[in-house]
Amino acid sequence: MGGLEGRVAIVTGSGQGIGRAEAEVLAARGARLAIWDWHLDLAEATAAHIISHGGVAKAYRVDVGDSLRVESAMEQVRSDLGPVSVLVNNAGITRDNLLYKMSEDDWDTVMNIHLKGAFLCSRAAQADMVKHRWGRIVLTSSTSALGNRGQSNYATAKAGLQGLTRTLAIELGPFNITVNAVAPGFIDTDMTRGTARRLNLDPEQFKEAISSTVPVGRVGVPEDVAHAVGFFCDPESSYVSGQVLYIRGGP
Repeated sequence: MGGLEGRVAIVTGSGQGIGRAEAEVLAARGARLAIWDWHLDLAEATAAHIISHGGVAKAYRVDVGDSLRVESAMEQVRSDLGPVSVLVNNAGITRDNLLYKMSEDDWDTVMNIHLKGAFLCSRAAQADMVKHRWGRIVLTSSTSALGNRGQSNYATAKAGLQGLTRTLAIELGPFNITVNAVAPGFIDTDMTRGTARRLNLDPEQFKEAISSTVPVGRVGVPEDVAHAVGFFCDPESSYVSGQVLYIRGGP
């Protein structure tokens, strides 16, 4: 497949799920992967899988909502792997609840990881990209950005990421850096299975119910998002920037 040979790519939240699939796709395209995750054991498992398939990867424990830790981890990546060319802001969590039940901590935690985290990581990574006049940044929004019951924090953060995407595309475009976003619909991950359990639903039955509403007749899998990210990161996608791609199996 190729296209990213020798490039250093960071994928946040890549210890499992969508982030892990994204890291594997970028590694298959030749990138050297920095696996960032709050859970070091999961990050190490992703890195080991990539290495076992002939790739280059190193695991890091990073809190993306902490500016000092982000900057420190970025310096370590430069030392271990080289200057950063690709950043995929994937790290995220949910703290779902109806507005009257949602705590201030629920709001702040989701904003800190999704929105502030993407800002801090993008700000740190762009220094290398501007210096070398080449870069790819992908942010992870969601169909929840359009509004979703019980997710006022998550929906707001995901909508904010779309604004950040378009703004960074304008600011960084002159340096040959593209910035785009993916907005997944229902993707079968540990996070969505956890959502089903919180609703006292069987995850498989929940998935079947969702799939009946999707035009292509199935729910998404992490690889569906990962291949879209691979497209945005490809050198041949240099005229595609400031876009939000909904990945939901239909309109």
